[in-house]
Amino acid sequence: MDTKLLLDSRHLNITIDRLCYQLIENHHQFDHTVLIGVQPRGIFLSNRIHKRLCEILGRQDIKYGKLDITFFRDDFRRRDEPLIPSETDIDFIIEDKNVVLIDDVLYTGRTIRAALDAILAFGRPRNVELLVLVDRKFSRQLPVQADYIGDTVDAITSQIVKVQWAEQEGTDQVLLYTPIKS
Repeated sequence: MDTKLLLDSRHLNITIDRLCYQLIENHHQFDHTVLIGVQPRGIFLSNRIHKRLCEILGRQDIKYGKLDITFFRDDFRRRDEPLIPSETDIDFIIEDKNVVLIDDVLYTGRTIRAALDAILAFGRPRNVELLVLVDRKFSRQLPVQADYIGDTVDAITSQIVKVQWAEQEGTDQVLLYTPIKS
C-alpha cells in the first residue's frame, strides 16, 4: 500500500485548536451546548476537544458524554462474529440542548445516522451539529454534512483514511492508504 501523511502530530494539534475556537465562536460559554463523542474512535478526538475547551474557557463544567451506536447501525446483524459494544456514558439530559456530535472521519454518513437514532434516547435536542477531524467528501451514502471540519480529503472508495491517536497507536497522525495496483 502507498501511504501519504495528511496530518502530523503538530498539525493535528493546530487543527484541534482551530476546531475549538470555531466551537467557542458559535457556542460561547456552552451553557446550552453539550459535546458527545461517537464510540469507538470519535472519543479520542472528543476527549481532546473537551479538554482543550475547558482549558481555553477556564471551566470544567462543559457537559460531555460518549455514545455507543453499535446496535443502531444498519449493518450490525450482518457480521459473522458477535459485536462487542462500547460504553455509553451520558449522565445528562439533552432535551432542548445544542448537541455537538464528534467523530474522527466522516465517510458514508451511516455512523452519524446511527448516532442520531441513538441520541434520541436521551431527549430531543434543540439542534445537532457535527464536528469531524477528516471529511472524506466522496462516497457519501446519506445526505450528511459536517458543521466543523478539521481537514477534507478527496479519497476514493478503495483508499483508507486512518486516524492514529497516541492513546491507541502511540502516535498522533492522519494517514491515507492507497492500494498499489499490480
